[in-house]
Amino acid sequence: MRGYEDNTAFLGEWGPFQQTVFFLLCASTIPNGFSAFSIIFLGDSPPHHCFVPDSSNLSEVWRKAIIPIEVVNGQEEESKCSRYRLDVVRNLSALGYIPGLDVNLTGVEQECCVDGWSYSKDIYQSTIVTEFDLVCNDKWKQPFTSSVYFLGVLCGSFFSGQLSDRFGRKPVLFVTMAVQTLFTFVQVFSQSWEMFSVLFFIVGLGQISNYVAAFVLGTEILTATVRVLYVTLGVCLFFAFGYMMLPLLAFFIRDWRSLLLVMSVPGLVYIPLWWFIPESPRWLLSQGREEEAEAILRDAARRNRVTAPEVIFEESEGEEKPKPDEHHSPLDLLKTSNIRKITVILALVWFTLSMGYFAISLNTSRLHGDPYVNCFISAAIEVPAYVISWLFLRYLPRRISASASMLLGGGALYFIQLVPPSLPSLSIALEMLGKFGMAIGTALMYAYTGELYPTVIRNTALGSCAMISRVGSIIAPYIMTLSTYYKYLPYILLGSLLVLSAMAIPLLPESFGHPLPETIKQMHKQEWLKCSSLKRIRDHLNSPMKKPNDTRL
Repeated sequence: MRGYEDNTAFLGEWGPFQQTVFFLLCASTIPNGFSAFSIIFLGDSPPHHCFVPDSSNLSEVWRKAIIPIEVVNGQEEESKCSRYRLDVVRNLSALGYIPGLDVNLTGVEQECCVDGWSYSKDIYQSTIVTEFDLVCNDKWKQPFTSSVYFLGVLCGSFFSGQLSDRFGRKPVLFVTMAVQTLFTFVQVFSQSWEMFSVLFFIVGLGQISNYVAAFVLGTEILTATVRVLYVTLGVCLFFAFGYMMLPLLAFFIRDWRSLLLVMSVPGLVYIPLWWFIPESPRWLLSQGREEEAEAILRDAARRNRVTAPEVIFEESEGEEKPKPDEHHSPLDLLKTSNIRKITVILALVWFTLSMGYFAISLNTSRLHGDPYVNCFISAAIEVPAYVISWLFLRYLPRRISASASMLLGGGALYFIQLVPPSLPSLSIALEMLGKFGMAIGTALMYAYTGELYPTVIRNTALGSCAMISRVGSIIAPYIMTLSTYYKYLPYILLGSLLVLSAMAIPLLPESFGHPLPETIKQMHKQEWLKCSSLKRIRDHLNSPMKKPNDTRL
């Protein structure tokens, strides 16, 4: 059978059919943007101290003095987890003693917050931290909640890839969108942290599953330069728009239950899309369902107002045709030495990018300034990153562009330790520059990975790589806590991994200028960087009449 893109060239690249698929699939990723980072506001910890009952009959001066003062990072602040013993302070207050004058407070016995905590409402009306008292002895539950979500993402990455390759891209896309929407709504009624976390796990499972399914579905339906636009400026930008909407929603909705309720509503809008988004013809062909694939393409031709040939898929002698009963598993990603090397290197790169990306993103609430503004800036910086990744995909080889972006991210994080303490704004700028590089790398690796693997295992490969990356995202909430041992340890660790990954990427095959492989035997062989590669880039840029990337992602 001739190449798929040759067979479907009669449709053109940017007709009404492709436009509908492009924008509807992009729009389906918007809820993923605010769902992935919702814990920044749902689980933030406002200033707090031990609660002092009004019935304690303390004088005003003792009510202010009952919370001990501690020195944290050179700054004096009220203790969050202890107070002076209430019965002792009550007696001292009744006797008319003045703290610090008649009584040396350092000699007064302290106790834990037996009556609970009092939380500041200057920023949040409520969060899961204030609702379920996830502070002091239960403070470990704060980062663990994020890890539970990413554990769900990990499981979704593993199972959705296989289900999508087995049952189709479209069913998995819509089923997992329904799972994400339904369980986000059910979270509103959580009565305990345990209940919230279990539901959050399921939300994470649905979130990554529909994102990967939408990514692969668009990759396989769209062709040439439109596919490049989809995997970079399309999917990634709409994800960033969803991410940017999160701080705007959270700014006006300060209660965590109300915020979850609003976040669940957009999912209902996507139900009618079932009748507008088709199944992947590439996947149908890989399953031997040629008639269904032809029906979709003939409908696309009708919508694009072009005439389809009488026979769309012509057999070609000697061409390998997938067997309809042939199924593949993640073990195929380790089947041969060539595939195994590709998989191992991609595992390292995806793990590093995910851990670094989420560690920096989830750290926005710890930065100086307004958490809503910080989160918005962190999201907005991804827009130029995705524009640049799109340009890289159109005009530069994958290995050069991916390595350069990761070196930029790693170098920026390394330089943070050289910034004087008197310039905290410069440290924040370098941290955002590091995320900028990782955002470019992440967009490139989604596209690059999709180009390296064939149709029969492409979704399994992307799902497995996403699964490996989620191991990094599970660890990410704890990365910044390493600063308690050494202030710059998180940045040194992330920077080292980014540089290591950048050095490993040139060992991958180059997919720039190659058509998407349909079968495992068509996977690209190793191609080392050569001077001729640079000459091809110059020739490519100097040929105005030639369309960039006519047969590649």
